[in-house]
Amino acid sequence: MSDLLYSETEDDLRAAVRSLLTDRAGHQELLGRIETDSPYVPGLWKALAGDMGAAGLLVPEKLGGQGASHPEAAVVLEELGRAATPAPYLTSAVVATETLLALASDSAPAAELLSGLATGGTVAVLAVPLTASPYADPATAFTVTGVADSATASTATGAADSATASTATGAADPATASTVTGVADAVAADVLLVPRADGLYAVPAGEATVEPQTPLDLTRPLARVTTEAGTGTRLAGPDEARAAVRRGLLAGAGLLASEQLGLAEWCLEETVRHTRERHQFNRPVGSFQALKHRMAQLWLDLVGARAAARAAADALATGSPDAPLTVAVAQAYCSKVAVRAAEECVQLHGGIGMTWEHPAHLALKRAKSDQLALGSAGRHQDAIAALVDLPAPA
Repeated sequence: MSDLLYSETEDDLRAAVRSLLTDRAGHQELLGRIETDSPYVPGLWKALAGDMGAAGLLVPEKLGGQGASHPEAAVVLEELGRAATPAPYLTSAVVATETLLALASDSAPAAELLSGLATGGTVAVLAVPLTASPYADPATAFTVTGVADSATASTATGAADSATASTATGAADPATASTVTGVADAVAADVLLVPRADGLYAVPAGEATVEPQTPLDLTRPLARVTTEAGTGTRLAGPDEARAAVRRGLLAGAGLLASEQLGLAEWCLEETVRHTRERHQFNRPVGSFQALKHRMAQLWLDLVGARAAARAAADALATGSPDAPLTVAVAQAYCSKVAVRAAEECVQLHGGIGMTWEHPAHLALKRAKSDQLALGSAGRHQDAIAALVDLPAPA
């Protein structure tokens, strides 16, 4: 049976990441930066990914990485979630890295690119919408063509969330340009991993057109990415590409649960702190029974979310055959907990929680964005039903 408790190494890693983010990317720093052209804190990625080695946690030592695993990467994402940090960690150090790991043994270009990602010197982003789900039909090519409505999130999978306005999938003509909207962190990428009908390509960002979009979550920039046919280096054929992309999206969805966990933990801690300090009728508002019950229920939700997130990270680390099911459970549960925690944080702060100057809105927007990222809760619930052969009532 797996041990889901945090190890001493993970505790040390957490302390180091939290110290870095507190010093370099606190909430007040972010509140100032989201009004600029780029929310990324200068120098933070180099310190986190390169100097601390966090970008290479999932990469084997023989390829220049740290040789750690998913639970360690999950700890980093917990801390990034707590601070709502703008950093391409989930997109580059997890999704793109896992995609390349699936190809590295058979593709020299993939292995070479992976070494660059492990040092933090290169940022790679998989050119699919942030809402892309790992549960697509294996026969469906992960190729996005056409320009979706920029006001909506496109889904680059065979099974789209009914709440999204447009789905752009299918086998595209490799001789034409492809455009995909809602690509997270594309503006920070050095290399774009572009799925096409004939395989997966690594396209330098300078050879693509990256147009920033206006996201709900201002700490995770989105962009419309257009690439021309014939650009980039082919990393794999269509079958290998589909399997690799699915592996990347599955790992991303599983570890996204840890980001949601960290976000929810900060929301509860900040709410408890505020309600202890805020007084009405000469008493802390947190002493009122109705509020205590709400925070106690949220704490219970967090306990469940922590178990689900840790189980997903462990299943990915051990290569468990139940990993898709464990990831789906974690996402279906943790995404809702994060949103509820953020909503409670805003509401229990009263009037100040509604202001632009307080960081509660950063948490709420990140939670709502994460709720759709890498498959909505509904998509993961559908996956659970299919994986355990429990169809929904007709």
